[in-house]
Amino acid sequence: MKTHVLKILFVFTFLFSVVGYAINPDNKTQTTKVALLLDTSNSMDGLINQAKAQLWEIVNELSYAKCNGVTPKLEIALYEYGNDQLSSKEGYIRQVLQFTSNLDDISEHLFSLTTNGGSEFCGQVIQTSLNELDWGKRKNDLKMIFIAGNEPFTQGKLNYKDAITNAKEKDITINTIFCGDYNLGVSGMWRDGAIYGGGDYMTINHNKNIVHIVTPYDKEIIILNKKLNKTYIHYGNKGYSKYSNQTKQDANALTLNEVVVVKRAITKSSKLYKNAEWDLVDASEEKEIDYNKLKKKQLPKHLQNKSSKEIKKYVETKRKERLEIQEKIKELNKKRKLYVAKKQRESSKNNELESVMIKAIKNQAKKKNYSW
Repeated sequence: MKTHVLKILFVFTFLFSVVGYAINPDNKTQTTKVALLLDTSNSMDGLINQAKAQLWEIVNELSYAKCNGVTPKLEIALYEYGNDQLSSKEGYIRQVLQFTSNLDDISEHLFSLTTNGGSEFCGQVIQTSLNELDWGKRKNDLKMIFIAGNEPFTQGKLNYKDAITNAKEKDITINTIFCGDYNLGVSGMWRDGAIYGGGDYMTINHNKNIVHIVTPYDKEIIILNKKLNKTYIHYGNKGYSKYSNQTKQDANALTLNEVVVVKRAITKSSKLYKNAEWDLVDASEEKEIDYNKLKKKQLPKHLQNKSSKEIKKYVETKRKERLEIQEKIKELNKKRKLYVAKKQRESSKNNELESVMIKAIKNQAKKKNYSW
Protein backbone atom coordinates (compact mmCIF):
# COMPACT_ATOMS: atom_id res chain seq x y z
CA MET A 1 0.00 0.00 0.00
CA LYS A 2 2.81 2.38 0.92
CA THR A 3 4.49 1.71 -2.44
CA HIS A 4 1.21 2.35 -4.24
CA VAL A 5 0.73 5.70 -2.46
CA LEU A 6 4.29 6.73 -3.28
CA LYS A 7 3.67 5.96 -6.96
CA ILE A 8 0.52 8.11 -6.95
CA LEU A 9 2.39 10.96 -5.24
CA PHE A 10 5.17 10.67 -7.81
CA VAL A 11 2.68 10.88 -10.69
CA PHE A 12 0.97 13.94 -9.20
CA THR A 13 4.32 15.60 -8.52
CA PHE A 14 5.39 14.98 -12.11
CA LEU A 15 2.11 16.31 -13.51
CA PHE A 16 2.24 19.46 -11.41
CA SER A 17 5.84 20.06 -12.44
CA VAL A 18 4.90 19.74 -16.12
CA VAL A 19 1.85 21.96 -15.75
CA GLY A 20 3.86 24.43 -13.72
CA TYR A 21 6.47 24.60 -16.44
CA ALA A 22 3.81 25.10 -19.08
CA ILE A 23 2.11 27.99 -17.32
CA ASN A 24 5.16 29.55 -15.70
CA PRO A 25 5.30 33.06 -17.18
CA ASP A 26 9.08 33.09 -16.86
CA ASN A 27 9.25 30.45 -19.62
CA LYS A 28 7.74 32.82 -22.19
CA THR A 29 9.83 35.05 -24.39
CA GLN A 30 11.64 37.55 -22.23
CA THR A 31 10.65 41.19 -22.41
CA THR A 32 12.83 44.27 -22.16
CA LYS A 33 10.83 47.01 -20.42
CA VAL A 34 12.28 50.52 -20.67
CA ALA A 35 10.65 53.58 -19.09
CA LEU A 36 12.00 56.93 -20.31
CA LEU A 37 11.47 59.78 -17.85
CA LEU A 38 12.39 62.98 -19.68
CA ASP A 39 12.73 66.46 -18.24
CA THR A 40 10.75 68.82 -20.50
CA SER A 41 11.58 72.08 -18.74
CA ASN A 42 12.83 75.07 -20.76
CA SER A 43 16.46 74.02 -21.14
CA MET A 44 15.75 70.51 -22.41
CA ASP A 45 15.04 71.01 -26.13
CA GLY A 46 18.36 69.38 -26.97
CA LEU A 47 17.53 66.30 -24.89
CA ILE A 48 14.17 65.84 -26.63
CA ASN A 49 15.77 66.25 -30.05
CA GLN A 50 18.38 63.61 -29.23
CA ALA A 51 15.62 61.24 -28.06
CA LYS A 52 13.69 61.74 -31.32
CA ALA A 53 16.75 61.22 -33.49
CA GLN A 54 18.31 58.32 -31.64
CA LEU A 55 15.27 56.21 -30.74
CA TRP A 56 15.75 54.03 -33.81
CA GLU A 57 19.43 53.31 -33.21
CA ILE A 58 18.65 52.25 -29.62
CA VAL A 59 15.85 49.96 -30.85
CA ASN A 60 18.11 48.57 -33.58
CA GLU A 61 20.78 47.67 -31.04
CA LEU A 62 18.17 45.88 -28.93
CA SER A 63 16.98 43.98 -32.01
CA TYR A 64 20.41 42.34 -32.25
CA ALA A 65 20.12 40.97 -28.68
CA LYS A 66 19.45 37.29 -28.04
CA CYS A 67 18.43 35.36 -24.95
CA ASN A 68 18.51 31.58 -25.27
CA GLY A 69 18.62 32.06 -29.04
CA VAL A 70 15.47 34.20 -29.12
CA THR A 71 15.09 37.96 -29.63
CA PRO A 72 13.46 39.40 -26.46
CA LYS A 73 10.33 41.51 -26.89
CA LEU A 74 10.62 45.26 -26.35
CA GLU A 75 8.20 47.58 -24.56
CA ILE A 76 8.84 51.29 -24.02
CA ALA A 77 6.95 53.75 -21.80
CA LEU A 78 7.34 57.51 -21.77
CA TYR A 79 6.94 60.17 -19.09
CA GLU A 80 7.62 63.88 -19.09
CA TYR A 81 8.26 65.90 -15.95
CA GLY A 82 9.32 69.39 -14.87
CA ASN A 83 7.06 71.27 -17.29
CA ASP A 84 4.95 74.22 -16.01
CA GLN A 85 2.17 73.29 -18.43
CA LEU A 86 1.62 70.06 -16.48
CA SER A 87 -0.58 69.77 -13.40
CA SER A 88 1.03 71.00 -10.17
CA LYS A 89 -1.20 68.55 -8.26
CA GLU A 90 0.49 65.70 -10.12
CA GLY A 91 3.95 67.10 -9.39
CA TYR A 92 4.38 68.47 -12.94
CA ILE A 93 4.42 64.87 -14.19
CA ARG A 94 2.54 63.27 -17.10
CA GLN A 95 2.40 59.75 -18.42
CA VAL A 96 2.81 60.28 -22.15
CA LEU A 97 2.62 56.61 -23.09
CA GLN A 98 1.96 53.36 -21.23
CA PHE A 99 4.25 50.40 -22.02
CA THR A 100 3.87 49.61 -25.71
CA SER A 101 5.65 47.68 -28.43
CA ASN A 102 4.17 49.95 -31.12
CA LEU A 103 7.28 51.84 -32.18
CA ASP A 104 5.40 54.30 -34.39
CA ASP A 105 3.33 55.39 -31.37
CA ILE A 106 6.52 55.97 -29.38
CA SER A 107 7.96 58.12 -32.17
CA GLU A 108 4.71 60.06 -32.53
CA HIS A 109 4.61 60.93 -28.83
CA LEU A 110 8.27 61.91 -28.70
CA PHE A 111 7.60 64.38 -31.50
CA SER A 112 4.61 65.76 -29.58
CA LEU A 113 6.73 66.84 -26.58
CA THR A 114 7.32 70.55 -26.00
CA THR A 115 9.40 72.26 -23.34
CA ASN A 116 8.45 74.86 -20.75
CA GLY A 117 9.95 75.98 -17.43
CA GLY A 118 9.12 74.10 -14.25
CA SER A 119 10.13 72.18 -11.15
CA GLU A 120 11.79 68.79 -11.59
CA PHE A 121 10.86 66.21 -8.95
CA CYS A 122 12.95 63.12 -9.75
CA GLY A 123 11.85 61.00 -6.80
CA GLN A 124 8.20 61.64 -7.55
CA VAL A 125 8.38 60.85 -11.26
CA ILE A 126 10.19 57.58 -10.50
CA GLN A 127 7.51 56.62 -7.97
CA THR A 128 4.72 57.64 -10.35
CA SER A 129 6.13 55.37 -13.06
CA LEU A 130 6.27 52.51 -10.54
CA ASN A 131 2.64 53.07 -9.56
CA GLU A 132 1.15 53.56 -13.02
CA LEU A 133 3.06 51.19 -15.29
CA ASP A 134 2.48 47.46 -15.60
CA TRP A 135 5.97 46.19 -14.81
CA GLY A 136 4.86 42.58 -14.42
CA LYS A 137 6.26 40.01 -12.01
CA ARG A 138 8.42 37.91 -14.31
CA LYS A 139 11.91 37.59 -12.87
CA ASN A 140 13.58 37.01 -16.23
CA ASP A 141 12.40 40.30 -17.74
CA LEU A 142 14.89 43.15 -18.04
CA LYS A 143 13.29 46.20 -16.39
CA MET A 144 14.96 49.60 -16.55
CA ILE A 145 14.20 53.23 -15.88
CA PHE A 146 16.22 55.95 -17.62
CA ILE A 147 15.65 59.35 -16.04
CA ALA A 148 17.21 62.38 -17.71
CA GLY A 149 17.44 65.98 -16.53
CA ASN A 150 19.72 68.79 -15.38
CA GLU A 151 18.44 69.98 -11.98
CA PRO A 152 19.37 68.52 -8.55
CA PHE A 153 18.10 64.96 -8.12
CA THR A 154 16.93 65.84 -4.61
CA GLN A 155 14.12 68.27 -5.52
CA GLY A 156 10.58 67.58 -4.33
CA LYS A 157 8.93 66.22 -1.19
CA LEU A 158 9.42 62.53 -2.05
CA ASN A 159 12.94 61.35 -1.22
CA TYR A 160 14.51 59.74 -4.28
CA LYS A 161 15.94 56.94 -2.11
CA ASP A 162 12.44 55.90 -1.02
CA ALA A 163 11.30 55.72 -4.65
CA ILE A 164 14.40 53.79 -5.68
CA THR A 165 13.95 51.34 -2.79
CA ASN A 166 10.47 50.61 -4.16
CA ALA A 167 11.93 50.14 -7.64
CA LYS A 168 14.50 47.64 -6.39
CA GLU A 169 11.72 45.59 -4.78
CA LYS A 170 10.26 45.19 -8.29
CA ASP A 171 13.68 44.28 -9.75
CA ILE A 172 13.81 47.57 -11.68
CA THR A 173 17.19 49.17 -12.34
CA ILE A 174 17.49 52.96 -12.15
CA ASN A 175 19.79 54.69 -14.63
CA THR A 176 20.41 58.43 -14.42
CA ILE A 177 21.39 60.70 -17.29
CA PHE A 178 22.59 64.15 -16.26
CA CYS A 179 22.51 66.74 -19.00
CA GLY A 180 25.64 68.73 -18.28
CA ASP A 181 29.00 68.55 -16.53
CA TYR A 182 29.92 65.23 -14.89
CA ASN A 183 30.94 66.75 -11.55
CA LEU A 184 27.85 68.97 -11.43
CA GLY A 185 25.72 65.85 -11.78
CA VAL A 186 27.66 64.20 -8.97
CA SER A 187 27.07 67.13 -6.62
CA GLY A 188 23.41 67.16 -7.69
CA MET A 189 23.15 63.51 -6.50
CA TRP A 190 22.47 62.02 -9.94
CA ARG A 191 25.35 59.59 -9.54
CA ASP A 192 24.11 58.67 -6.08
CA GLY A 193 20.69 57.87 -7.56
CA ALA A 194 22.23 55.49 -10.09
CA ILE A 195 24.48 53.80 -7.53
CA TYR A 196 21.56 53.31 -5.13
CA GLY A 197 19.39 52.07 -8.01
CA GLY A 198 21.95 49.53 -9.22
CA GLY A 199 22.30 51.26 -12.57
CA ASP A 200 24.64 53.54 -14.47
CA TYR A 201 25.29 57.25 -14.04
CA MET A 202 25.79 58.96 -17.38
CA THR A 203 26.30 62.49 -18.61
CA ILE A 204 25.53 63.88 -22.05
CA ASN A 205 25.97 67.18 -23.82
CA HIS A 206 22.29 67.60 -24.66
CA ASN A 207 22.92 70.76 -26.67
CA LYS A 208 25.51 69.12 -28.90
CA ASN A 209 24.62 68.77 -32.57
CA ILE A 210 24.22 65.09 -33.40
CA VAL A 211 26.83 63.75 -35.80
CA HIS A 212 25.08 61.57 -38.38
CA ILE A 213 27.38 59.28 -40.35
CA VAL A 214 26.29 59.04 -43.98
CA THR A 215 27.14 55.76 -45.74
CA PRO A 216 27.14 54.58 -49.38
CA TYR A 217 24.21 52.26 -48.54
CA ASP A 218 21.76 54.86 -47.24
CA LYS A 219 20.08 55.84 -50.52
CA GLU A 220 19.25 52.25 -51.38
CA ILE A 221 17.85 51.59 -47.89
CA ILE A 222 15.60 54.66 -48.22
CA ILE A 223 14.28 53.38 -51.57
CA LEU A 224 13.62 49.97 -50.02
CA ASN A 225 11.81 51.63 -47.11
CA LYS A 226 9.30 53.16 -49.52
CA LYS A 227 8.74 49.75 -51.09
CA LEU A 228 8.38 48.22 -47.63
CA ASN A 229 5.55 50.63 -46.77
CA LYS A 230 3.58 49.36 -49.75
CA THR A 231 3.43 45.86 -48.25
CA TYR A 232 1.25 47.01 -45.33
CA ILE A 233 -2.50 46.32 -45.50
CA HIS A 234 -4.59 48.16 -42.94
CA TYR A 235 -7.72 46.69 -41.37
CA GLY A 236 -9.96 47.31 -38.33
CA ASN A 237 -11.29 50.47 -36.67
CA LYS A 238 -7.89 52.13 -36.23
CA GLY A 239 -6.22 50.52 -39.22
CA TYR A 240 -6.12 53.47 -41.57
CA SER A 241 -5.00 55.96 -38.90
CA LYS A 242 -2.18 53.64 -37.81
CA TYR A 243 -1.19 53.07 -41.44
CA SER A 244 -1.11 56.84 -41.97
CA ASN A 245 0.94 57.28 -38.80
CA GLN A 246 3.60 54.96 -40.20
CA THR A 247 4.13 57.35 -43.11
CA LYS A 248 3.95 60.34 -40.75
CA GLN A 249 6.76 58.95 -38.59
CA ASP A 250 8.88 58.42 -41.71
CA ALA A 251 8.30 62.10 -42.46
CA ASN A 252 9.14 63.09 -38.87
CA ALA A 253 12.40 61.18 -39.12
CA LEU A 254 13.22 63.01 -42.35
CA THR A 255 12.81 66.40 -40.62
CA LEU A 256 15.79 65.43 -38.45
CA ASN A 257 18.09 63.87 -41.04
CA GLU A 258 18.05 61.33 -43.87
CA VAL A 259 20.22 59.07 -41.71
CA VAL A 260 17.41 58.93 -39.14
CA VAL A 261 15.11 57.64 -41.91
CA VAL A 262 17.71 54.96 -42.66
CA LYS A 263 17.89 53.89 -39.01
CA ARG A 264 14.10 53.77 -38.83
CA ALA A 265 13.99 51.63 -41.99
CA ILE A 266 16.44 49.21 -40.37
CA THR A 267 14.12 49.01 -37.36
CA LYS A 268 11.21 48.25 -39.71
CA SER A 269 13.14 45.28 -41.08
CA SER A 270 13.59 43.79 -37.59
CA LYS A 271 11.50 41.44 -35.47
CA LEU A 272 10.76 44.24 -33.01
CA TYR A 273 8.67 46.16 -35.55
CA LYS A 274 5.30 44.39 -35.49
CA ASN A 275 1.88 45.85 -36.23
CA ALA A 276 -0.53 42.93 -35.95
CA GLU A 277 -3.24 45.16 -34.48
CA TRP A 278 -3.68 47.03 -37.77
CA ASP A 279 -1.70 45.24 -40.53
CA LEU A 280 -3.08 42.04 -42.09
CA VAL A 281 0.35 40.67 -42.99
CA ASP A 282 1.63 40.80 -39.41
CA ALA A 283 -1.75 39.72 -38.04
CA SER A 284 -1.86 36.63 -40.26
CA GLU A 285 1.48 35.50 -38.82
CA GLU A 286 0.18 35.66 -35.26
CA LYS A 287 -3.32 34.23 -35.62
CA GLU A 288 -5.77 32.55 -37.97
CA ILE A 289 -7.76 35.24 -39.77
CA ASP A 290 -11.35 34.71 -40.85
CA TYR A 291 -11.30 36.74 -44.05
CA ASN A 292 -15.08 36.42 -44.36
CA LYS A 293 -15.52 38.52 -41.21
CA LEU A 294 -13.31 41.41 -42.26
CA LYS A 295 -15.16 44.70 -42.67
CA LYS A 296 -14.51 45.60 -46.28
CA LYS A 297 -14.92 49.35 -45.71
CA GLN A 298 -11.96 49.27 -43.30
CA LEU A 299 -9.65 47.76 -45.93
CA PRO A 300 -7.70 49.63 -48.63
CA LYS A 301 -10.04 50.73 -51.43
CA HIS A 302 -8.53 48.37 -54.01
CA LEU A 303 -9.47 45.38 -51.80
CA GLN A 304 -13.01 46.38 -50.87
CA ASN A 305 -14.60 44.64 -53.86
CA LYS A 306 -12.38 41.56 -53.69
CA SER A 307 -13.49 38.13 -52.47
CA SER A 308 -12.11 36.59 -49.27
CA LYS A 309 -9.92 34.23 -51.31
CA GLU A 310 -8.53 37.10 -53.36
CA ILE A 311 -7.75 39.12 -50.21
CA LYS A 312 -6.00 36.15 -48.61
CA LYS A 313 -3.92 35.60 -51.74
CA TYR A 314 -3.01 39.30 -51.82
CA VAL A 315 -1.88 39.13 -48.17
CA GLU A 316 0.37 36.17 -48.98
CA THR A 317 1.86 38.03 -51.94
CA LYS A 318 2.63 41.06 -49.77
CA ARG A 319 4.13 38.84 -47.07
CA LYS A 320 6.63 37.41 -49.56
CA GLU A 321 7.44 40.89 -50.89
CA ARG A 322 8.02 42.17 -47.36
CA LEU A 323 10.35 39.35 -46.42
CA GLU A 324 12.42 39.92 -49.56
CA ILE A 325 12.66 43.67 -48.90
CA GLN A 326 13.52 43.17 -45.23
CA GLU A 327 16.28 40.74 -46.14
CA LYS A 328 17.76 43.24 -48.59
CA ILE A 329 17.72 45.94 -45.89
CA LYS A 330 19.38 43.57 -43.41
CA GLU A 331 22.14 42.72 -45.88
CA LEU A 332 22.77 46.40 -46.59
CA ASN A 333 22.74 47.11 -42.86
CA LYS A 334 25.55 44.59 -42.28
CA LYS A 335 27.74 46.58 -44.67
CA ARG A 336 26.50 49.85 -43.20
CA LYS A 337 27.41 48.82 -39.64
CA LEU A 338 30.98 48.02 -40.68
CA TYR A 339 31.28 51.37 -42.43
CA VAL A 340 29.87 53.28 -39.43
CA ALA A 341 32.08 51.40 -36.96
CA LYS A 342 35.17 52.39 -38.94
CA LYS A 343 34.11 56.06 -39.02
CA GLN A 344 33.30 56.04 -35.30
CA ARG A 345 36.78 54.80 -34.48
CA GLU A 346 38.07 57.88 -36.25
CA SER A 347 35.92 60.28 -34.21
CA SER A 348 34.54 60.76 -30.70
CA LYS A 349 30.84 60.00 -30.34
CA ASN A 350 30.41 58.77 -26.80
CA ASN A 351 28.45 61.39 -24.92
CA GLU A 352 25.20 61.39 -26.86
CA LEU A 353 21.96 59.86 -25.54
CA GLU A 354 22.13 56.87 -27.89
CA SER A 355 25.70 55.91 -26.94
CA VAL A 356 25.29 56.10 -23.17
CA MET A 357 21.94 54.28 -23.18
CA ILE A 358 23.16 51.43 -25.37
CA LYS A 359 26.22 50.95 -23.17
CA ALA A 360 24.07 50.84 -20.02
CA ILE A 361 21.51 48.47 -21.54
CA LYS A 362 24.19 46.03 -22.68
CA ASN A 363 25.88 46.02 -19.26
CA GLN A 364 22.66 45.36 -17.40
CA ALA A 365 21.27 42.89 -19.93
CA LYS A 366 24.13 40.50 -19.19
CA LYS A 367 22.55 39.84 -15.78
CA LYS A 368 19.50 38.44 -17.60
CA ASN A 369 21.64 36.30 -19.94
CA TYR A 370 21.29 38.55 -22.97
CA SER A 371 24.03 38.39 -25.57
CA TRP A 372 24.96 40.34 -28.70
